[in-house]
Amino acid sequence: MTSARRAHGELESEILAALWAVATPLTPGQVQHHIAGTPAYTTVVTTLSRLHDKGTLTRIRTGRAYAYTPVADEAGLAARRMRQVLDAESDRRTVLARFVSGLAPEDERELVRLLGDPDGA
Repeated sequence: MTSARRAHGELESEILAALWAVATPLTPGQVQHHIAGTPAYTTVVTTLSRLHDKGTLTRIRTGRAYAYTPVADEAGLAARRMRQVLDAESDRRTVLARFVSGLAPEDERELVRLLGDPDGA
């Protein structure tokens, strides 16, 4: 176990990065070996369980443990978080307007392009 304390959310990010890198379900022990500083097994299990509870990971039983995999790639999870924030607001129009007004010009053009394309490509 490392003596340096991780920043809030850093272990979750490292776990997700490890799962995306291998692109196959991993057990907590396997995840532990992919994380720098080798966090305690119980810490990995707790973090994986929390990510599962948040809907970020799915899991399947493999013997006595679970094997975890992300529900989406990095961009998909970012979009999901954005949607959750939007869904939590009562004045969606204002939230969207403020979001768009804060975009860089190239991002705004890309958003307009995506909205104009029914296939989203």
